[in-house]
Amino acid sequence: MNDLSYVIYIGAKPEDVWQALLSPEGTKATFFGSVIRSTFEIGSSLEYVGPGNDGDETVHVYGKVLAFEPNRVLSVTEHPGPSYNEKHAELETRITMTLEPVGTSTKLTLVNDLWPDDHPSRASTEQSWPMILSNIKSYVETGKTLDLGW
Repeated sequence: MNDLSYVIYIGAKPEDVWQALLSPEGTKATFFGSVIRSTFEIGSSLEYVGPGNDGDETVHVYGKVLAFEPNRVLSVTEHPGPSYNEKHAELETRITMTLEPVGTSTKLTLVNDLWPDDHPSRASTEQSWPMILSNIKSYVETGKTLDLGW
């Protein structure tokens, strides 16, 4: 399957964008009320946990940390949470987010690749990433998220 690749420019320093991507406050605001649980050491587990199918502790996405360079790169494997698909362990993709300073702004590049054939979440993910990235941009620049009906 084709890779999903997005580029967005955010009117803030990479450090501010990084906080929105990883801090509990930032992820709750921009990723459907979820927080990240991880030590962020290479090879360690990573989970996005929040309200959902299994209550407040629903694991929406899980995987392993592949790369972690503060304020610059986060790369992880990604699986849908167990309550979303019984074959979740077989449905692995990779997500890489790269931050680059551009003047006083930040270029955020997101690549979601290595999609297995017939991945059931591919189409919805293609639609979700632009909304999530727009929400991150709004949150970092204004302190408010977009009303996307979530």
